[in-house]
Amino acid sequence: MKDNFSKIAAEYAVFRPGYPQEIIDYIVSLAPRTEQALDMATGNGQLARKLALYFDQVYATDISAQQIENAEKAANITYSLQPSEKTDFTDKQFDLIAVAQAIHWFDFNTFNKEIYRILKNDGIFVVLGYGLLKTNPKTDAIIKKLYKEILGEYWDKERRYIDENYKTIPFPYEEIKTRSFENHYEWDYEQLLGYLGTWSAVQHYKKQNQADPLELIRKELKTSWKESDKKVTFPLLLRIGKLQKTL
Repeated sequence: MKDNFSKIAAEYAVFRPGYPQEIIDYIVSLAPRTEQALDMATGNGQLARKLALYFDQVYATDISAQQIENAEKAANITYSLQPSEKTDFTDKQFDLIAVAQAIHWFDFNTFNKEIYRILKNDGIFVVLGYGLLKTNPKTDAIIKKLYKEILGEYWDKERRYIDENYKTIPFPYEEIKTRSFENHYEWDYEQLLGYLGTWSAVQHYKKQNQADPLELIRKELKTSWKESDKKVTFPLLLRIGKLQKTL
């Protein structure tokens, strides 16, 4: 798994969007029990913290110590440094396993084998994520310019799985048909710029060019945002499955 976010762990914790209560309630309603849950590649722990309100015990893993240091804490959350493809959990331990905005970084073959090892036979596996944000026509055009023209070659190849709404990831599970969800915010300019600054392609651009690509759109973006309604919408990505009995 690639680690693109350790250096910006603090910014990641502040600026990254979360998941609305509606989708959390929906996911939890599908779990067979609420004893043990696992949030893999937890990042800033935002999903683990929400699951901790429902499950007796939540485990959360990541390969970044900096991310875990900035993660949200709770008495019933246990954080650990370990890769998602090979964990130290016991066989058939979890009622629910979730991965939020991270599965595209994994080695799918070894990861899915690990899910089959540690998920209970009647447990659920949840893949969450969010696509490219939508705002207003003028700002969307500027963000699209940043996303495609300025940063196009700086995105990791794995980003395409998000652009394809996680529909093309290997998913060897008995899939549950799910509802569609969105997340809505009202952001000031600093929040919008801060979020764009957490994009992995922005970090790659900075490293290669010793310059901030956001400077290329900063003035234009600030003007468009000042004239807008400040509303932001994230289309949410969701796939849920159970273990295939024949696999």
